[in-house]
Amino acid sequence: MSAAMELSEEIVHYLARLNVKQQKAVLGIVKSYALEESPKNDKSFLAEMERRLAELESGKVKALSLNELESRARQSFKNRKRKR
Repeated sequence: MSAAMELSEEIVHYLARLNVKQQKAVLGIVKSYALEESPKNDKSFLAEMERRLAELESGKVKALSLNELESRARQSFKNRKRKR
């Protein structure tokens, strides 16, 4: 028996133990996973990524390293705490 079949059978086994309300909740979660679309297929997402890449390559915006980003975020948080 394949691992996928065993998994399917286990899911069915546990679903049978749930009440209708619980089954509906599980169905909602399963549907959200099944209907998820890859950003690779989203034209507006791809257009936004192209725009941002063009800005980086042209020098219009500057990329931050993770260390720079963390440092700025920490400093901003400290400054916000002082103002309160």
